Amino acid sequence: MSRPDDPAALRRANLRLALVLASVALAIGLGFIAKIVLLGR
Repeated sequence: MSRPDDPAALRRANLRLALVLASVALAIGLGFIAKIVLLGR
C-alpha cells in the first residue's frame, strides 16, 4: 500500500477513514439501542 505524499490526498484518506469508523460506531450503537428497546434490556 503506497503512502500518498500529497497533503490533500492524505487529508482525504484520513477523512474517509474517519467517516468509515464513525459509521461503523454509529451502526453498532444504533444496533445496541435497538436491541435494548426491542428486547427489553
